[in-house]
Amino acid sequence: MNNQNNNLEGKFKSGIVVVSILIPVVVAILFSVKLKDFGIEVEPLSFLPPIYAGINALTAILLVIGVIAIKNGNREKHQKLMTAAIGCSVAFLVMYVAYHLTADSAKYGDVNHDGTVSEIELAEAGIMRLIYFFILITHILLSIIIIPLVLFTYVRALAERFDRHKKIAKITFPIWLYVAITGVIVYIMISPYYAN
Repeated sequence: MNNQNNNLEGKFKSGIVVVSILIPVVVAILFSVKLKDFGIEVEPLSFLPPIYAGINALTAILLVIGVIAIKNGNREKHQKLMTAAIGCSVAFLVMYVAYHLTADSAKYGDVNHDGTVSEIELAEAGIMRLIYFFILITHILLSIIIIPLVLFTYVRALAERFDRHKKIAKITFPIWLYVAITGVIVYIMISPYYAN
């Protein structure tokens, strides 16, 4: 049985590595592409940012409740909550990409929504602009790192390699929680600068 579980973990390893590289690359490419560049005129999906921010909040809640469940010995509940958190993260990613395919990115401090941050707007934004970019950059970098961590953590649980699962989960949980919470914070900070 243990050998079979090792095979399960090994079976997914290459796929996890490929997905972990592919997702950030594809998102980066899609982030720089707009559907209108291909002559596809669609209304910006401006309703999505508050929804995907809400999904980030839900992910954070699921993660915390999931950790509480396993600490209380409820493995089945823990598995369901973590699977739901992964589902939320996938839903977030799809909505995030869909929004950015149809809308220009908001710029922090761009009060008049003209696509540039003037010297006056820059001065008005002040130190909060630096704080925003610190949170945003750490959020983005850790969201790239979290992909293989979540997938390896999940596969180790499926393979019933709970010793290895627990070790990596101690790293995965705080990073994933940070990414989920900062996703909400980034939305709250940038939302005044979305063009209506």
